[in-house]
Order: sequence, then structure tokens, then C-alpha cells
Amino acid sequence: MSFLETWREHDFESVGRMIAGRTEADVRRALGARRRDLNDLAALLSPAAAPFLEEMAQASHRLTVERFGRTMQLYAPLYLSNVCSNICTYCGFSAENRIPRKILNDAEILAEAAALRARGFDHVLLVTGEAGRVGRDYLANALRLLRPRFASLSMEVQPLEQEEYASLAGEGLSSVLVYQETYDAAAYGRHHLKGPKADIAYRLETPDRLGRAGLKKIGLGALFGLSDWRADAWFVGLHLGYLERTYWRTRYSISFPRLRPHAGEATTLTPFDERDLVQAACAFRLLSPEAELSLSTRESAAFRDRAFRLGFTSMSAGSKTNPGGYASEPESLEQFAIDDERSPAEVAATLGRSGYDPVWKDWDPTYDGHG
Repeated sequence: MSFLETWREHDFESVGRMIAGRTEADVRRALGARRRDLNDLAALLSPAAAPFLEEMAQASHRLTVERFGRTMQLYAPLYLSNVCSNICTYCGFSAENRIPRKILNDAEILAEAAALRARGFDHVLLVTGEAGRVGRDYLANALRLLRPRFASLSMEVQPLEQEEYASLAGEGLSSVLVYQETYDAAAYGRHHLKGPKADIAYRLETPDRLGRAGLKKIGLGALFGLSDWRADAWFVGLHLGYLERTYWRTRYSISFPRLRPHAGEATTLTPFDERDLVQAACAFRLLSPEAELSLSTRESAAFRDRAFRLGFTSMSAGSKTNPGGYASEPESLEQFAIDDERSPAEVAATLGRSGYDPVWKDWDPTYDGHG
């Protein structure tokens, strides 16, 4: 049994119509509920919820402060490679893009680590394209190099087998982010044209393999803009609920990435603006007071400075999305263009002026048995 079976029980277009049919009464009922379910999530994601966005935002802020306090975890992505075997319509790393490719060697990994430590980070997210050359052995070596230098290490790479995840957890890996991109099978096929990522079933079952491998935190999300964002967000909620029931010892985080400019041909967007992002984030906070919500540098500084109070618990800062981008800035392409280009110190100072404490690590390494 895996989430794949649960996903197959729901038709994406039917879910979209169900959400579109929610009423003002449904929204009021969801806002008044003590514990919310997927029916409530549908109402909070619906067009009918738009007039209630301020009320949703206030409730989301209140729940977040009650659970997490006025803190914000800061992290940075460390791109190890932009080599990729997939052809995806929305990504600068797509195999068909004729760009300089790079896989960091040990010295370059350590140089990136030193640059990030100098900026204050104690939590990094290791990111790669999806390629066999950057598999378990390469990732294990990177973790061994970085484990003494950071309190917590996360990873966003190609889906792996359960045994590989368990092995990497033994090397100090704490959490893995694996975005489904879209839960719409038709749209998934249109945007994932070739390579291992074209197998939607294997990707859908990745969080199950992570849960069985005992990872301490699993990150979920959809790439909003590939299909109907409201239905995609509902399926993220369906996935989150399944995982929380099945792997209840694990923590969960949700991200809300939007499509950004990238190399290659332009991708056809479905509408998902800043107001939609706020609605989605608030809906998830009201659904799950325990989930961690992340806000990335894909968004503008002005938007992030307004939105971070509305339920988010972590933010990237000073991000570079190309391998070697912090230390040497080689001629390797970034995965996508970021928007908020402020330094980590500037982001931390803004948080401080708003009464929030920036936190530079996820948890102490002793929690992973590596202290």
C-alpha cells in the first residue's frame, strides 16, 4: 500500500470542479471548525474564500505564533550539480538545454560550505539535477564532507530507493524535499517529456520510501503554474494527511514554489499570483497547525516582507541556484531566476525589525546522532 493507490481514487478535474463549487457557507464552516479536514481545505482554497482572505491570514498568523513562536528558520540551497537526464519544460537544467554543466568536486563543495558558513548558515539544502552520475555514492561523500560543518543537512535530488535513503540518513541526512510538481496526470505528461522523472508513479511513491527509511522530515509541494493550482494544492493536502497517518513519527514541511524564468523555451503558465500564494499558505496553516511552511527567494523582497508573518516558518535567503554559485560563480547555468536577491544578513535584519528571531539551523546535530 502506498499513496499511489490513494491518488488513483481521485480524478483531478473532478477535484477542481468540487473546489470551484464551494460556497460562502462552506468557507464560514471551515473557518469555524476546531479541526479541519479535506472538505474544509477545499473551501479555503476555493474562489469563494477570496473575500475571507484577511480573516484567514489573521487566524494563520495566530496559529503559527502559538505553535512556533516568532521565529523564522533561515536556510540556503547548495547546488552540487546541474547535470540532468530529464527533459522538463519548466527547468533550466533540462537535458535538452545546451548549457555548461558542472558537478562539484570535493574542494568545490568545501568552498561552497565555507562561503555559506561565513554568511551565518547552519542548515543547508543540497540540490542536484537528476542524473545517475550524482547518485547515492556521490551524495554520501558530500554528506560526509559537510556533516562536520553544519548542524542540519537536507536534500532535494532525484528520487532514490528506500535502502539508499536509509544509507544516506546514516551519513547525517535529516530531511528530504520531493516535489510532485503536479498531481494532474495529463499535465505531468505534458511537462515531463523524457527521463526517469517521466514516471509519475515512481515519484508519487517517493515519500513512502522516505517514511519507511525513517527520515526525520519530508517536504512536499507542487510547482504552481503547471495546472489548476487549487486542485494541486488539495492533492498536496491529501498527500500530507496520508503521510501523517502512515508515518506519524516524521515531521512535514510544505513549499509553494511558483514557476520562474529559466533557460529554454517559455512554459505556458496557469494563473497563480501572489494573492493566490497567500490563500494557499493560509489554507494549509489552518488545515495543519503542525506543518512547517516555507517561502523561497523565488518571490520578491517586498512580497516576502509582507507575507512571512502569515504562517511561514522557514525562508531561504541569499540563494544561488547554480553549482559553485557562492564561492566561485562558474559558467554554469542557474536552475531558475530568483527574485529576492538580498543578502542573508539583510533578510535577518528585516526579520529582527519585525520582532522575529532568525534561526540559522533546523535542529542540533546531536538529534541525528552526529554531535
